[in-house]
This record gives sequence, C-alpha cells and structure tokens, in this order.
Amino acid sequence: MNTNTTDNNLLSPIKDFLKLESAGGILLVLATFLALLFANSPLNTIYSGLLEIPVAIQFGQLEIAKPLFLWVNDGLMAVFFFLVGLELKRELVDGELSHPSKIILPAVAAVGGMAVPAAIYSWFNWNDPVAMQGWAIPAATDIAFALGILTLLGNRVPTELKIFLVSLAIIDDIGAIIIIAIFYTADLSITSLVIATLCVITLAVMNIRGVDHLPPYILIGIVLWVSVLKSGVHATLAGVALAFFIPYRAKNGSSPVQNLEHDLHGTVAFFILPLFAFMNAGLVINADAIAQSFTAIPLGIAMGLFFGKQVGIFGFCWLAVTLKLAPPSAIPWRQIYGASILCGVGFTMSLFISSLAFEQTGEDYLAIDRMGILMGSFLSAIVGYCYMWLILPKKHEIAEP
Repeated sequence: MNTNTTDNNLLSPIKDFLKLESAGGILLVLATFLALLFANSPLNTIYSGLLEIPVAIQFGQLEIAKPLFLWVNDGLMAVFFFLVGLELKRELVDGELSHPSKIILPAVAAVGGMAVPAAIYSWFNWNDPVAMQGWAIPAATDIAFALGILTLLGNRVPTELKIFLVSLAIIDDIGAIIIIAIFYTADLSITSLVIATLCVITLAVMNIRGVDHLPPYILIGIVLWVSVLKSGVHATLAGVALAFFIPYRAKNGSSPVQNLEHDLHGTVAFFILPLFAFMNAGLVINADAIAQSFTAIPLGIAMGLFFGKQVGIFGFCWLAVTLKLAPPSAIPWRQIYGASILCGVGFTMSLFISSLAFEQTGEDYLAIDRMGILMGSFLSAIVGYCYMWLILPKKHEIAEP
C-alpha cells in the first residue's frame, strides 16, 4: 500500500508533464493550420502586418526595438528554454536522468538522432556554403508535437515508451542548446558579455549561499537576458543558464525548481509554443513553393527528419545494445522504432534553428526551409501514427491494472 503510494507520488510529475505536452502538441497542430490558412488567404496582409508590428522598450540609453515576430522568437522562447533548463535540472537531480544506467540508451539515441539527420542534410547541400548553415535544422525534435500524436492512441501507449521519448527529447534539447551557443552566435559585444558573466557569477553566489527566494533570481535573470541579447549570443541561452542556478530544494523543504516548472508548463504548452508556431509556420504555398520543395535545402531537411531520425535513433540504439555499451531496454524494438519515426517531427525546434541559420541570407531561404520542415515533420507524424496504431496492443489486449 505504502509502496504503491510512493510510486504514484514519484510518477505524478511525469504524468502531469505528459498530459500537458500531449495537449500542447494538439494545440500546435491547430496553430500551424491557422498560420497556413492566414498566409494563403486574403488574411495574408493582416498576418504579415502582425509579424512586423514594431515593439520597443527603452530605459535611458538602453533600447530594445524589434518587430513582434522577434520578440516571440528571442523573448518568449527564452521562457521556453528556461523551462527546458528546469526540466533538465529536475531530471538530473531526482528523475530518470539521475540514474546512469537509464541515461545511456536515450543519450545514444539522441546523439544518433542528431548526427545522422545532419549528415543527410550536409550530403544534399555540401557544395553550397550558404545552405550548409542549415545543417542543424533536421537535428531537432519537437517533443510536444510527438507526444500529442501519441496521446491520440490513448492508453495503448506504454508509460515506459513515453518516458523514453521524453528523456530522448530532453537530451536532444541539450544538443540544440550547445549547437546554438557554438554555431549560431553573431558578432560579440565584449561589454555585454562582461555584464552577462557578472550576472552568472552573482547567480552562482546566491545559489551557493542558499538564497531560496525567487524574485532576486528572476531580477538578475532579466538583466542576464538583456545582456545576452545585446552580446551577439542568442538570448534564449540566458533562460537555460538561469534555470541551472534556481535552487532545487528550499529551506522549508519545498522545491523552487518543481514549483516554477509546474507554474510555467501551462503557459509554455498552451501559449508560448502555439504562438511561436503561428508566427513561424505561415508559409505561402503556391506553384513556386511547390517547385522549390524539390531543391537541395528542403529535400535535405525533409529527408533528414524523416529518414535520418529513423536510422540515427533506432540504428544507434541497436548498435549500443548489440555492442553492450547500453543495457537492453524493456521497451520492444518495434516500439523504439516507432518512437524514432515520431522524433522526425522537428517542427518548432527546427523552425527555431532555421530562423537563426538563415536570418542573414534572405527571404528565399526562410521560405524554402519551412517547406522542408513541414514536409519532413508531417510525413513523420502521419507515418509514425499509422505505424504505432498497427503495432501497439489493441484496447482489448491491455491488461486491467
């Protein structure tokens, strides 16, 4: 009795996470179709005008002036990455990733799921130095979208498979963060970097000294975000840095990390990510766009997402278990293969990386990369759902708890 209660308490954060991510994934689909509807109808003028609404904040000589589109990508997405950092910290301290034996297989899967898609994209675009800037676009996985597809299958989906998919996606997010920090950083401002460094040192001192009130962390975090934004390093990384210094356990026994994670999850899943999808997925689909979809950039992205994820994730898992680098998984191989198909849904994360990769190259690149992302993501979503529907146990085959 006590054991079951303890197990339920340990699993409840995971169950809450899965419910929010699954519902958020369905909302992402609706936001995407809405964006495509606006972009391909007489509402396109309103849609384009919405993206370009100028928004400015000024304090003395400090001014941040950007169109609404970039406030969403640089500002609200920093909150998303802050949540990713909180989830990562919780998993490392007290979750699935705190057990080394449970990390190995999702970590190997994540590495394969990033390396092979990037290699496929590079094979398509090797002779074009500008196009090669987008090599990381198919390396990303959209966990909300993938879980949203799984939730359509109800209780036929084992919890272990969902946890494997979540763990893989969190490690994939770490890879995306590293890629953004190293490869998609503009010209650096030394002054802003010094201020950002001082903010990080202040956050570290506060954490070491046991400060467990959140307002000081949030205040320093805002200064950190502004300084990183002005430094040339992408501002979303400030969210990840701040998350790692939020204390996991307060003096009164509560967990600021888990409390913040709980408070932010709904906002991110039901507002920030759908708004990001709506702002970024508005591709005009016409004869030219369809013709361009068979050029190297969109083909590299689509093939990387659809085939690269399958080969990378499933292939690396099989090799790791065969070579005894990772312990065998309790999840059947056919279900791991299904998860590898669904990981081909890059969508929001792929759109985010593409906005960094091609922001200086012109509108044509920004249009055709979206076509590749939509093709690869929707193909992975449809095939992944159909495959899972076929191989997962039917409702009458599921044992009653």
